[in-house]
Amino acid sequence: MGRTKPIVTADYIVGITDGEGCFYVNMSKSTLYKSGVRVQLYFHIKLKEDDKTLLDKICNTLKCGNVYFQNEKRTNHTNCYRYTVSSQKDIFETIIPFFKKHNLQTTSKSKSFNSFCLISDMVKEKKHLTPLGIKKIRALKEVMNK
Repeated sequence: MGRTKPIVTADYIVGITDGEGCFYVNMSKSTLYKSGVRVQLYFHIKLKEDDKTLLDKICNTLKCGNVYFQNEKRTNHTNCYRYTVSSQKDIFETIIPFFKKHNLQTTSKSKSFNSFCLISDMVKEKKHLTPLGIKKIRALKEVMNK
């Protein structure tokens, strides 16, 4: 029998996400899309270099995403690691259901998550491929991560 990978509790993931997590929507111009805009969904948690093992445990627990080193060039910041989930399938099937089951506690992160879910639904329904859909996504994105 193989060794089990170290994990953390759902409550721990909720707490660390409330403090250090981010639901992010990237919009970039692209001629490959009918709307002229590519919409990408991300979930991130960023911690100092010393705390990489915690991000590894979160990755093991959620069974998706990866942990990346982030070299910090700003003088008053330290190097860090970032846990990132960028696969739409993992966002739709793991991250969103996890946080719907295990509620975030902070008002601001809950608002960002709710907008993230609405945008995610629009992407699933292919509404991000229309000018009106892009306009609605931009408006929802505006209220996120305040």
